[in-house]
Amino acid sequence: MLDRGHMDVHLAMRSRILAISFLALTVAAGLDAQPRPQPARNEPAEPRAIAPRGPLSPDEQQTIGIFQRASPSVVYITTVQHVRDFFSRNVMRVPQGTGSGFIWDEHGHIVTNFHVIQGAQEALVTLADQRSFPASLVGASPDHDLAVLHIDMPADGPHALPIGTSADLQVGQNVYAIGNPFGLDHTLTTGVISALNRSIDDENGGTRENLIQTDAAINPGNSGGPLIDSSGRLIGINAMIYSPSGAYAGVGFAVPVDTVNRVVPKLISNGDYERPTIGISAIDQISRRLLSNVNYSGIVVLQVVTGSPADHAGVKPAQSNGGRRVTLGDVIVAIDGKPVKSVNEYVSALDKHEAGDTVTLTLRHGQDSREVTVTLSGDARSEL
Repeated sequence: MLDRGHMDVHLAMRSRILAISFLALTVAAGLDAQPRPQPARNEPAEPRAIAPRGPLSPDEQQTIGIFQRASPSVVYITTVQHVRDFFSRNVMRVPQGTGSGFIWDEHGHIVTNFHVIQGAQEALVTLADQRSFPASLVGASPDHDLAVLHIDMPADGPHALPIGTSADLQVGQNVYAIGNPFGLDHTLTTGVISALNRSIDDENGGTRENLIQTDAAINPGNSGGPLIDSSGRLIGINAMIYSPSGAYAGVGFAVPVDTVNRVVPKLISNGDYERPTIGISAIDQISRRLLSNVNYSGIVVLQVVTGSPADHAGVKPAQSNGGRRVTLGDVIVAIDGKPVKSVNEYVSALDKHEAGDTVTLTLRHGQDSREVTVTLSGDARSEL
C-alpha cells in the first residue's frame, strides 16, 4: 500500500505521461499543440473556398448535349377515368396513371405506348415548360403497343425528335432513355443495347416481337418515352421492364423505331393499323400436333380465304375427312428465306412489310418443297 508521499509522486508521473502522450498524438495528427483562436460565437463562419473544377470529359459533354437537345421534346402524360358513384350516380374523374411520350411532328401529334392510355377517358399532356394541354386519341395499335395523341400545339412548341433507324443497331452501343419515372419529370438514364430481336410475353397473353433490350434504367412512368442513340436520334420507345418487383432490375425493352416509323403514319392517316396478310388461318397447337412425326417445323395452313393472296398463289390448306383424321396440305416453313416456327414468327415476318409488297413463301407438302411469291393484302378480314 502506497503512503501519501508515494501517491503524490505516482499521480505526478501519471499526469506527465498523459501530457506527453497527448502532445505526441497532436503532432502525429498534424495539429498545433497551441490552441488556435476561435471566432466569437456571434460572428458568422466564412463559407469554404470552392475548388476549381476541371473540364468535363468528352463523354459527359456528349451526354449533356443529348439531354439538352432531346428533353424539350419529351412530354408527361396523365390519364383520367370516369367512374360513377354507386350511391349518388354522379360521374367522378379519377386519376388513372402516368407515363411519357414525345413530339412526333409539328402538327401536335404525340406518340406513346398504348398501355399508357389504355382504358382512359381523358389524357393531359404536359410539355417541358409545364404548359398542359388536353389530348385527343388519334389512333392506336395494341399489337405494337403504340398510340398517337393530338394536342393543339402552340406556335412556340418544342421541335420533333430526329428519327433514326433500328436496322443497324449494335449490341454494346450507348443509348439514353428520357422519361418520367414515378412522376419525376425529365429523368435521364444511360446504358447500352444489351440484346436485339427479343420476344417477350406481354400482360395480355400476347407476344411482343423484335424488341430492343437495354440496361438503361426504365421504371414505371418511363413507358412511352424515347430511347435515343449517341447522335440524338430516336431509335426506340421504352415499353416495358422485366422485374419481379415491378421496378428496374437491369433489363428493359423498347419498341424499335423502324416499327414505330411504319405504324405511326398509318395511325395518323387511318386511326388504326391493318397488318399485311396473305389470307390464311393457322394455330400453333394444331401445327405442333400434326408435325410431331416429321423432321421439320413450320405452321400448318388450316384454311385459305377465297380470293386472298394465298389463294391466288395456289397455297393448299389441310383437309379433314369429317372425323379425327387430317391430311396435311401446305406447311409454311420460311418467309423470305427466314424460318418460321410459330404463328408469332409468321406474323412478325409479314409485319415488316406493307400491303402491296411481295414475299417469298417456302412451302412443304409431304416430302416436296417449293417456293411461291405472294403479294400482301391489307384486308384485315383475311388475317389469321
